[in-house]
Amino acid sequence: MSQKNETTILALALLLTVGIVGGGFWWFTNGGFKIGNTIISNQETGSNPSLENRISFGEKTLTPGDISPAKKEGVQAIAAKSYDKAIANFTAALKLNRNDPEALIFLNNARISSKSYTIVASVPFGTDPNAALEILRGIAQAQNQVNSSGGVKGVPLRVGIANDDDNPEIAKQIASNLVTNSEVLGVVGPNTSDSTLAAGTIYTSGQLVAISPTSTSVKISNFSRYVFRTVPSDFMAARSLANYMVKTLQKKNAVVFFNSQSNYSQSLKSEFVSSVSLEGGQVSSEFDLSKVDFSAAKSLEQATKQGAEVLMLAANTETLDKALQVIQINQKKLTLLAGDDVYTVKTLEIGREQATGMVLAVPWHIDSDPKSDFPQKSRQLWGGDVSWRSALSYDATVALIEALKRNPTRAGVQQALFSSDYSATGASGTIRFLASGDRNAPVKLVKIVPGSRSGAGYDFEPVR
Repeated sequence: MSQKNETTILALALLLTVGIVGGGFWWFTNGGFKIGNTIISNQETGSNPSLENRISFGEKTLTPGDISPAKKEGVQAIAAKSYDKAIANFTAALKLNRNDPEALIFLNNARISSKSYTIVASVPFGTDPNAALEILRGIAQAQNQVNSSGGVKGVPLRVGIANDDDNPEIAKQIASNLVTNSEVLGVVGPNTSDSTLAAGTIYTSGQLVAISPTSTSVKISNFSRYVFRTVPSDFMAARSLANYMVKTLQKKNAVVFFNSQSNYSQSLKSEFVSSVSLEGGQVSSEFDLSKVDFSAAKSLEQATKQGAEVLMLAANTETLDKALQVIQINQKKLTLLAGDDVYTVKTLEIGREQATGMVLAVPWHIDSDPKSDFPQKSRQLWGGDVSWRSALSYDATVALIEALKRNPTRAGVQQALFSSDYSATGASGTIRFLASGDRNAPVKLVKIVPGSRSGAGYDFEPVR
């Protein structure tokens, strides 16, 4: 493919920087993008430098962009401690925009009139509002569910939201703030492995449990007795992909595309290289998507000359556009494998026919467990399908709720999660933790096929 065509494809990919998630809740406008009825302008997603403005229990909104008058009045009412008015306002706001998890969390907080147990979500509103809202949908659903059924042994769950911008230093500052707030008994987050590792040192020293629903780096295993995760590690994902490549596809030579600046991407790449070797195959080349002079066309040309049969995309969110460019230029010549950061409707929209047949290792798929009632309940609540981030965030919140039922103290939560008889039922099945802090659960393999669920003309479906 010519350099001109390659540049055109990259330009298209860069225009589509926001994934469409949740059954069509997210779409583009001339001024930015739209979440339900909320328009987020391209200028309004910058971070707020003040830590005070990064944490909210309902007295201020952290969602970037304009909000409805009803939600604005609800926030003002909570700030003024006019809770009945806040309840009416947030109820009205949710009628206008039912898939706003921040509004649902604030509504449930406003309903609390006496003692409560408090947890906080650490999410990247300022830099990745898509991921932040996906994570909050899972947390909000779990909070709504437990509070609607009488609370944690009669005590309602209060949820705070912190915007860490996926920035390790800011995540540490937020962790320091939460550690000093004795009311906070647990944290859901952070989102990225880099932020989880950075903030995890603070949570450990403050003896406050943090459960990340989305951080997969192998460095988190055995990192701390206060840092857990509900998502399987990169070791599990890499082993599944390598086994599928060598045993099922009968292919032995792969190349990997990754981001050297990302802990997650580095982790998945390294684990895949090791796993392929253990299976009797080889990774003949590694291509760094973060390099300024990265060329998809030149990289694919080199891979072909080296006899590669498989392209493994270990891209992270920041390098997804370049990974999608690789998919387009590959033209289905080499078999495609990928990690969970490629598991987005954006991949279906841009990859389209060129991405069909690609197999991804993911922590959860909406059709992977026919016995689970989570997909049905989430559709009823939000009006559409939710993502894996929502499912694993729901699981992290449920895990904290179950621990709080046993002993509603910081020490009690930590001890409960490590207990040999601990288990909880989440969106992705039984929740149990290993001594490493890892979730004791397998990954799922999904394949891109033509379909109508996503609205993009293509879907992810479980590999049977």
